[in-house]
Amino acid sequence: MLAEQEAGSDFRAAEGALSDRRVRGPSRGGGRAEVDTDRGRAESEQMNTVLSPEAERVLQYLVEVEGLAEEVLADRRQIVDLDTKRNRNREGLRALQKDLSLSEDVMVCFGNVFIRMPHRETKEMIEKDQEHLDKEIERLRKQLKVKVNRLFEAQGKPELKGFNLNPLNEDELKALKVILKG
Repeated sequence: MLAEQEAGSDFRAAEGALSDRRVRGPSRGGGRAEVDTDRGRAESEQMNTVLSPEAERVLQYLVEVEGLAEEVLADRRQIVDLDTKRNRNREGLRALQKDLSLSEDVMVCFGNVFIRMPHRETKEMIEKDQEHLDKEIERLRKQLKVKVNRLFEAQGKPELKGFNLNPLNEDELKALKVILKG
C-alpha cells in the first residue's frame, strides 16, 4: 500500500512537471510552439533527484506519447491547410472555365501582388499546382496513418482495423466486375 502511495505521489510530481512548463507561441520561422527550456531544465534537474525509477518511466512515457500526438496534430493541420489551398485553386480554375475570352490576359494574385498573365498559362499553372497539392496531401495522409499507428502502439491500444485500406484501381475494378458477371 505504501509503495502504491509513493508511486502515486511520484506520478503526480511527474505530471506536475509536464503541466508547469510554459509554452511560447509560434516562432517566426518554423511556426511551431517551443517549450521554455530554461525552466524545463531546472525542473528536470530537480525532478531527477526526487523521482523514483517508476516515475521516471511514467514521465518518459508521457513525453513520448505527447511528442507522437503533436506530430499527428501537425500533419492533420498541414493537410487541412493544403486542402484549403486546393479548394481555392479549384475555385480559380472554375472561374477561368466560365470566362470565355481566352485571348485576354487575366489578373492572378500571388500573395499580396496581382499580376496580369495569359489565360492559357494561368490555367496550366493552376492545374500543375493542383497536381502537386494532390500528391503532397496523399503523401501526408500515408504518413499520418503510420504516425497514428505508432501513437496507438505507444499508448498500448490495438491497431485500427480497416485503417490501411486502399481503393481498387481501374484494372482491379474491371477484373472484379468480370468475376461478378460471370
